[in-house]
Amino acid sequence: MPTKRSLAAKLGVVAGFDSPRAALEQYHTPPELAAHVVHLADLHGDVDGRTVVDLGTGTGMLALGAALRGPARVIGLELDRAALETARTNERRVAASAPIHWVHADATRSPVAPAEPVTLVMNPPFGAQNSNRHADRRFLETASDLAAVSYSVHNAGSESFVDAFVADHGGGVTHAFAATLDVDAQFAHHTEETRALDVEVFRIEWA
Repeated sequence: MPTKRSLAAKLGVVAGFDSPRAALEQYHTPPELAAHVVHLADLHGDVDGRTVVDLGTGTGMLALGAALRGPARVIGLELDRAALETARTNERRVAASAPIHWVHADATRSPVAPAEPVTLVMNPPFGAQNSNRHADRRFLETASDLAAVSYSVHNAGSESFVDAFVADHGGGVTHAFAATLDVDAQFAHHTEETRALDVEVFRIEWA
């Protein structure tokens, strides 16, 4: 199996948002964090030969990471058409051999429902914007409907919420770990050139 470091290096060519939208909390997922999530999923046998769905794929970082680890196919759902065009360009840069289907759709109202078991990956909005409150909950609801197993990135301090939500939906958190998400200044309310956000990543098995 290729190393996590080599995966992060390959994802280093993935471009971020040309015109990020604050209301959608569009932040570029760092290659190192994406590689960490995908590598963990691969170690658990949740990528190779599987259908992988990336909710709110943005410019494709997690979807492309999964596509480099031998899935049967990858589906990336994204509401922003411009971001999807960047994702398609990034697909050519990464040159993954697995088929990738980019779908313009609201990730919380997924139009896809594969019959086979699905591994879902996502770095959902944290719900920090007033117009986007509880967005993370809506993404988890979609995951509970679609996925056999999911990997998701959440704001630090979300563990009790995630545990309770998953238990209420008949699932279980099997792994959780802390990580850092480096966010470059891109909106008017950002006062630092780069800010390191503490986040938590969860592996969840759904009933």
